[in-house]
Amino acid sequence: MSLTIYQASVPVFQQILTSLSSILTKAAAHAETKKIDPAVFIAARLAPDMFPLSRQIQIAADHAKGACARLAGVEIPSFPDTETTFAELQTRITKTLDFIKNLKPAQFDGAETREVKLKIGGNELTFTGQKYLFHGAFPNFFFHATTAYDILRHNGVEVGKRDFIGSF
Repeated sequence: MSLTIYQASVPVFQQILTSLSSILTKAAAHAETKKIDPAVFIAARLAPDMFPLSRQIQIAADHAKGACARLAGVEIPSFPDTETTFAELQTRITKTLDFIKNLKPAQFDGAETREVKLKIGGNELTFTGQKYLFHGAFPNFFFHATTAYDILRHNGVEVGKRDFIGSF
């Protein structure tokens, strides 16, 4: 049996978004235990020219919902980028998970060859669904998810590789 684009995408996004949610829960508990203002973590960055934690979570969620929507041939839901607390970031993840969980495998039929058009740097680029998923969506999603993990780990939250990978 062949691997479908649905099987290759939705469960992977669900796994890592669920892990990010658990990591945020640990970060909130860490902040409370150590009497650290949670805003310190929300605004933390790995480097001055990188996005803060809040933006990393927003972008990871955007790549998950955007990739799934494009591959399923449905409209991408729009979420405003206004999260400033752990609870709001959790809500962002939950809304993203709810969206992708409601997509049906049949919506992804033919997605590997479906045209996906993106505007990048003012240029419109066209990819096959397969190339988009494996060479664009996944690398971007994992970059931002990993960076969110790294920001929290760097700031003392006790998380490890198993927290990032989660259950599969």
